[in-house]
Amino acid sequence: MLRIGVLGAARIAPAALINPAKQLGDVEVAAVAARDTGKAKQYAAKHGIPKVHEAYQDLLDDPEIDAVYNPLPNGLHGRWTLAALAAGKHVLCEKPFTANAVEAKTVADAAEQSGLVVMEAFHYRYHPMFRRALEVVRGGELGDVERIEAAMCFPLPRFSDIRYNLGLAGGALMDAGCYPVHLVRSLAGSEPKVLSARAKLHKPNVDRAMTAELRFDEGYTAEITCSLWSSDVLRISATVYGSNGMMSLTNPYMPQMFHRMTVVASGGKRVERFTKRPTYEFQLEAFVNAVRKGEPTLTPPRDAVDTMAVIDAIYTAAGLEPRVPTG
Repeated sequence: MLRIGVLGAARIAPAALINPAKQLGDVEVAAVAARDTGKAKQYAAKHGIPKVHEAYQDLLDDPEIDAVYNPLPNGLHGRWTLAALAAGKHVLCEKPFTANAVEAKTVADAAEQSGLVVMEAFHYRYHPMFRRALEVVRGGELGDVERIEAAMCFPLPRFSDIRYNLGLAGGALMDAGCYPVHLVRSLAGSEPKVLSARAKLHKPNVDRAMTAELRFDEGYTAEITCSLWSSDVLRISATVYGSNGMMSLTNPYMPQMFHRMTVVASGGKRVERFTKRPTYEFQLEAFVNAVRKGEPTLTPPRDAVDTMAVIDAIYTAAGLEPRVPTG
C-alpha cells in the first residue's frame, strides 16, 4: 500500500487523488494537513482520511507517509515540494509546477539528487486520447506539421479566488494557460520561441486572459489562448494543421467529461472516441508505478522546467512580470 498525505484541504484533491485511490486499491490517502486544523478535520471526516496533522511539516515528518500530493497555491508548490523531498517523500505536484522557471530548476535539481519520484500533475498526458493524438501527429498522417492551436478558456467570475492573487502566483496563464502551453510542447516534441503575447488584465500584473504566438525551430507556428474571464467564455480544444490534413481535439484535458478527436486527411474524415475512465486514475497509476517499479513518468521535473520557461517568456512578451514564489 502506497500511503499518500495531502498538503491542504484542496477542492481538487477528491477528483485528482482521493477518488482514484479508491479505484486503484493499492493506494491509501492516509493523512491531510491544512493551515486550519478544524477545516482539516472536517475534510478528513468527509473523505475518510484517517489522520490529521496540524501543520504541513508535521505531515512531512510522519514516518508512515510514503508520498505527498501537493495541491497548494502555485506560489507554494516549489517550497513544499522541496520540503517534501528533504523529508524523503515522493511528490505528485499540481500544475503549474512552480512560480517560475528558476524555481522549477531548483526543484528539478533537488529531485534528481534525492532519487525520489517527482511528477507534475498534467493528468491529461496519461489518457489514451492524448497518446493517440501523438500517434497521429508523429506517424505522419497529417503530413508536415504547419501550425498548432490550443485553448483553455472557462469562466471564473469570482475575483476573490486565489487564482487572481498575484501574491500566490496567480493569473490566467498560470492556472489555465499552463495546459495549452504543455499540450503544444508535447505535440511538437520540442521547445518554442515566444514571438508575441497579449494579455487582458484583471488588475495590475494579473492576467484574466492571454494569447501568445510561438514558433518552433522546425519552422511551424503555434498559438495558445487562455482565459478565466473574457469573451471566450468556454473553449477547451486543440487543432493541428499539417500539409496533408488536420486533427482537432475537443476537450483533450478532461476527456472523461466529453471529448472528440476528428481527423481529416487523405480525402477522408473520421471521428475517434476513447474511454471515459478519468484522466486522474491513469495519472495516479503512473505515479504508483514510478514509485513502486521505477517506471519513468511522462511529466518529470525537467519537462516542468521547460514549461515554466515558456510561461515566463509569455509573461515577458506581454509586458508583465513572471510570477515569484510566495513568502
